[in-house]
Amino acid sequence: MPNVHTNGIDLYYEVTGSGEPLVLIAGLGYGLWMWHKMVPGLARHFQVIAFDNRGAGQSSKPDGSYSAPMMAADTAGLIDALGLRGAAVMGHSMGGFIAQQLVLDRPDLVGKLILSATNFGGPHHVPVTPEAMAVILDRSGDPIDVVKRGIAVACAPGFIDAHPELVEELVAYRLTGPVPPAQYQAQTAVGIGLMSEAACFEHRLKDVTAPTLILFGEHDKVVPPANAELLAQQIPGSRIVILPGAGHMFPIEAPEAAVEAITAFLEK
Repeated sequence: MPNVHTNGIDLYYEVTGSGEPLVLIAGLGYGLWMWHKMVPGLARHFQVIAFDNRGAGQSSKPDGSYSAPMMAADTAGLIDALGLRGAAVMGHSMGGFIAQQLVLDRPDLVGKLILSATNFGGPHHVPVTPEAMAVILDRSGDPIDVVKRGIAVACAPGFIDAHPELVEELVAYRLTGPVPPAQYQAQTAVGIGLMSEAACFEHRLKDVTAPTLILFGEHDKVVPPANAELLAQQIPGSRIVILPGAGHMFPIEAPEAAVEAITAFLEK
């Protein structure tokens, strides 16, 4: 199994395709599996490097709260070990926090930046919708019910009825426990640690020089797409693409459209 020892842990990673490197950073509660519908399309154009964050999948699962600087250092160690300086880096949701920290801490490692379904933290971002927050806080019922409610609110309206086979695939994955409960709580600390104005990225993003794509689903209730414009106002020269008919889970809902947007940006 390919592993890199970095920042005191082992990170499991997979490399697919050839060409310019593209590093994918998964979101809260997911390992590299979250990219599996996008990787084949991306690998026709790029060398795609996907990995399990600390606490997820086949990577180390240490106890304790995690932070954006900690997980950015993990990612930097992987990029350094693989000799990928100047890679394109894409982070989704929590992975977007990690990507922002990485480009600010180690700009030499990031040639192009893709921030998807994320925000800059602090008091001025657009928060999770009340509908999504209610689902996040509701842990009643059996585990399958909890997972299905989470999928329904993370995807576009009508998605679960139109694509029952994808819902079952998501449920099956979530029930494997890709991120154990203690490590899930440790990952949630990444976002919590960015809630203050002093800790957030908002006023630091003006220093980002890497060409940046901001990618959102039109119906994202977890990280509302209004955050795209807020990010673009802070990152010089950045561009926004909103994927129609998709929600927070666009890597599963609309992988072809996401691949098209990413490819157009990276090959420009």
